[in-house]
Amino acid sequence: MKSIAIILIVIGILGLLLSTMMFGDIGVAAAIGSLTAIFSGIGFLQVNKRL
Repeated sequence: MKSIAIILIVIGILGLLLSTMMFGDIGVAAAIGSLTAIFSGIGFLQVNKRL
């Protein structure tokens, strides 16, 4: 569970960095998707601590 959380956070950070290089609506959509991955990774870490 912890490894999934770390992978999600890393992919989210990379996606957020790459979304700054994209133009228009595609960049906004990529930023929203990467934020979703980051928040999911944080949620997995919190669940892992409680279990």
